Amino acid sequence: MTENIDQNNKLLNIYNNGCAADTPDRMKGDEGLKASDLYKSLGSLTNNRDAWKESIPFVSSLLGHGSEKIKGKALWLLGEIGMVYPQSVRDTVSEIVSFLDSPVPFLRERAVNALGRIGRGSYDVIEPYWTALFRLAADGDPKVRLSFIWASENIAVNTPDIYEDHMPVFEKLLHDADDRVRMEAPEIFRVLGKRRPEFVMPFAEQLKKLSEKDDNRVVRIHCLGAVRAAEGGLLDHNPSVFSDKTFEAETWEDERK
Repeated sequence: MTENIDQNNKLLNIYNNGCAADTPDRMKGDEGLKASDLYKSLGSLTNNRDAWKESIPFVSSLLGHGSEKIKGKALWLLGEIGMVYPQSVRDTVSEIVSFLDSPVPFLRERAVNALGRIGRGSYDVIEPYWTALFRLAADGDPKVRLSFIWASENIAVNTPDIYEDHMPVFEKLLHDADDRVRMEAPEIFRVLGKRRPEFVMPFAEQLKKLSEKDDNRVVRIHCLGAVRAAEGGLLDHNPSVFSDKTFEAETWEDERK
């Protein structure tokens, strides 16, 4: 742990001494770091939350690094930091958004993930760019489509109302060609079902059919969880909807055990 903290301090010292303008793998002198060392140090910074806030300028500077691996790590870390300190990363959000147009799928994936985490911390920080995320629902790379769903789940945890008119986008993803995308797609229905069940109930029959007939076991489980979350949400909002005899409030977590 002490070694990790020392390495984090070394990174911050490099930045504070004015070296951050150069890409870190080109730094000169005894304090210079190779890209591989930098990546390892960013990993240790992930576990050193006490240093997160002061490290934002340095981590943000790495979005211009020559290594895709370093840029991806910086995007991921800015998302984690931004969920805790969303206002502190506000000035970096526009640069993160620029990676949504990257020709590299990995960087598009990491960018939408980061925006989802920051948006979970504070929606207003990403609000000007929120609609831009939806074009990734049709991205040619399944990992990017998957990350779009995951980011939407994060944002919807604290800001569900904005999704009311966008549910057909997620309905389409229930039938995606990629199994991993289909496994994740019901989860946005589950997240919203707990908070705004009226958004999900128009799709309840479709989700029920998938929970019974889909070839993928995880898809079946997640679809069933989405239906139960929406039904539970309705019960919370209007207890008269279900009688004690006809509704059994089993949770998605119970189904997974």
